[in-house]
Amino acid sequence: METHHNAMDKRWIWIGLVAVIATVALVVITTATFTPEGTEPAFNVATTFVNAAAQGDEATAFPLLSPQLQEWATTNCPNGRVSDCVQAYTPTEWGQLASAEFRRSTRVGAAWDIDLIGYYDQQGTQGFSGVCVYTRVEEAAPGDWRVAGWAGWAWCGDPATRNMARNPDAPNRVP
Repeated sequence: METHHNAMDKRWIWIGLVAVIATVALVVITTATFTPEGTEPAFNVATTFVNAAAQGDEATAFPLLSPQLQEWATTNCPNGRVSDCVQAYTPTEWGQLASAEFRRSTRVGAAWDIDLIGYYDQQGTQGFSGVCVYTRVEEAAPGDWRVAGWAGWAWCGDPATRNMARNPDAPNRVP
């Protein structure tokens, strides 16, 4: 009887082990599904660019621009710095960008139209949230994604922030 009991215990151990492995696999798959900026390089470029540009990190932001947008920024932005353009879009009372996160995206041919949402922090106090940013990200070479356009850095409640990918009146549209 002891051997039958030991066999049953081993069987339950295996069933438990399989259940734990299946649960871990489900968590990994769910995380990958709901955090697309970690799995799609274009989304990572969009979030990295928006965060870097808004926080004044020119060394990170500028190389993420397409060559055409690099030329545009050098010619049109204060001091030729894309981060100076972006930082000029938001009122100082919002504070500094704390974080911009992936919101949604649409594949358009070989490119991505990517919407992000950000919030600002005013020196440890409540800053401003609900800041919408649109980026157009295109593949310059295999695996080399670049920001080819943007709009927004505006309150999401502003009607002009609707459908920024196709809205010619979207705030701060470049180009």
